[in-house]
Amino acid sequence: MSQLQLAILLGMTVALGPLALDAYLPAFPDIANILGVTPNDVGLTLSIYVAALGLAQLVGGPLSDRYGRRVILLGGLFVFAIAALMVAQSDSLNEMLVWRLFQGIGGAFCAVSVPAIVRDQFSGVEAARLFGLIGLIMFIAPAAAPSLGVLLLAFGAWPAIFLMLAGYAAFLAVVLQLRLFRQLPPKKPVTTPISTLVTNYLLVLRHGVTMRFIILQALCFSAMLVFITNASFIYQDWFGLSNAMFSALFAANIVAMACLNLFNRYLLRHFAAVVILRVSVALQFISLLVLVALVWAGAPYWLIAAIIVIAVGFMGSIVPNSMANALEFFPYLGGTAAALLGATQFTLAGGISAFSTVIGEGALFPIVLLMAICSLLATVLALGAPRAVRRENTRREVAELANNE
Repeated sequence: MSQLQLAILLGMTVALGPLALDAYLPAFPDIANILGVTPNDVGLTLSIYVAALGLAQLVGGPLSDRYGRRVILLGGLFVFAIAALMVAQSDSLNEMLVWRLFQGIGGAFCAVSVPAIVRDQFSGVEAARLFGLIGLIMFIAPAAAPSLGVLLLAFGAWPAIFLMLAGYAAFLAVVLQLRLFRQLPPKKPVTTPISTLVTNYLLVLRHGVTMRFIILQALCFSAMLVFITNASFIYQDWFGLSNAMFSALFAANIVAMACLNLFNRYLLRHFAAVVILRVSVALQFISLLVLVALVWAGAPYWLIAAIIVIAVGFMGSIVPNSMANALEFFPYLGGTAAALLGATQFTLAGGISAFSTVIGEGALFPIVLLMAICSLLATVLALGAPRAVRRENTRREVAELANNE
């Protein structure tokens, strides 16, 4: 299977997450009115999904190492689809929160499988380039998701969005079974006891360089998720923009990420992934500092939106380089390493985004300040990262794994 074919299939799979996050953002006011809650309360359904998306990866990653990627990925799609159907039937906020929790668990099993499959086949710069290509394809989903949500709202009520998500998950299961798993060389399962699969997390946790990249990515993702969680409030409530304008501005963020992603693929021919990562994180922090100053000064929405687009756009070069470096040292425990990365990223981001709904209720400045603080911490980690990731360390980790077995 060519890299392009693999990237398309895995990109379609990764797109499930952004669709579940972004497609129903324009429906927040409608959901709030129907369920009798505030838009900030509806934001909790996003936070609980993201938290489950992170924590459940800690289970799905080791299981995918032991039982194979196919069982975990297809099982995750099944759980996701059923939960989406139940969300569409929810009559209260609490009921919706429960099924969004299960939807996050199903999504976690899917999310953790993708980087593990990439690490099974590639490493180093090749892995970074493939992660970038997957991201480029995946960006179609978040760019189209709010517009798709607006379209579905125009022809029906908000449950139609979750019915669409269930249908997409079922479609993915069929496509992956027919096109991916029949052609992809099978990953030899880890035959260690279940208890050893749990202790394998210690190998990742003790690896200082890997944990630096994991926490760095989690902080950058947190800054972006704070914006996503509050995007409806920022554009529709604070600035009073229409659904169509909200969708257009949201799509602009994805276009910026796609452009930075393409530029990153070019830069990888000339620079180490760590160098590109360090510069990208620093520039994102500078952009968010400017955003804080603009909000403090009461700048117009178009100027604030432009800086948000720039800041969020740097995720297009941050994520592929960070993921490739974080997984580089664990060729035999790709699922476990990917699970810890995903769990840290989504759990931390979910908690911070939930916190942002509390401190940012009725105010924009605390939201952008929280984004800048997350980016500041990520910048500190990026500046202290090694100039190059040396694969010699992998041998030591493999030796430790052998001793555990």
